Amino acid sequence: MRFTLSQLNKRVAEGDRLVMVSCYDATSGAVCDAAGAELLLVGDSLGMVVQGHDSTLPVTIDHMVYHTQAVSRGAPRSLVIGDLPFGAYQRGPEQAFDSAVKLMAAGAQMVKLEGGAVMAETVEFLSTRGIPVCGHVGLTPQSVHALGGFKVQGRDDEAARRLLDDSKRLEAAGMAMIVLEAIPAPLGKQITEALSIPTLGIGAGPHCDGQILILHDLIDMYPGKKAKFVKNFMTGAGSIAAALEAFVREVKAGTFPGPEHCY
Repeated sequence: MRFTLSQLNKRVAEGDRLVMVSCYDATSGAVCDAAGAELLLVGDSLGMVVQGHDSTLPVTIDHMVYHTQAVSRGAPRSLVIGDLPFGAYQRGPEQAFDSAVKLMAAGAQMVKLEGGAVMAETVEFLSTRGIPVCGHVGLTPQSVHALGGFKVQGRDDEAARRLLDDSKRLEAAGMAMIVLEAIPAPLGKQITEALSIPTLGIGAGPHCDGQILILHDLIDMYPGKKAKFVKNFMTGAGSIAAALEAFVREVKAGTFPGPEHCY
């Protein structure tokens, strides 16, 4: 039986920490599902991890449909979130709805989009029409050029206040959960305490309601320089399944992320 949003909210209310893994195919989905990840994100990060691009921008809605179909077939238990790629929702709520319908028909139970308060109207449009939405603030890879690169966000008081206000606006618009990426740990704690919806951190400190890593990062498969928030769970694991189980175990215990993974 696949997890529902209400079941996950109940877990958070009871003090459990949620585990999300970003993966892109049926086999990966099955392994992550079996390891105990409640949430699987079919992320547009596949543009970098799978396709070899230097950003997520070339990913299309057709790419996302294909990979969402694959992951959902492999994972019978986890709630699957499909990423809305760059250009598939920025023109307004109607475009976002058309793209979200494609991902939901492909097997997603929720869609994710990037952006702050400017996305509130779109979030409300989708959520009132039965499409659960996961937000994404902080370092938003689709805006990498506007941000000046892959940089930590919310370091000064004004930027931190803007991210907090954006998160509140999105929740008020009907956001079901939100990803916080590459922000100082104290800000991750502040946003989590201010919201009633679950927060999933990736480089946002240990106080979020859950944690997310890309599968290829946590098994040390993706080449090149790793972000500070990445931990190699393959060390001493012996298998990919064991590495994923260690990730789930450490998130649940609150030992990951440690201070060395925080900003």
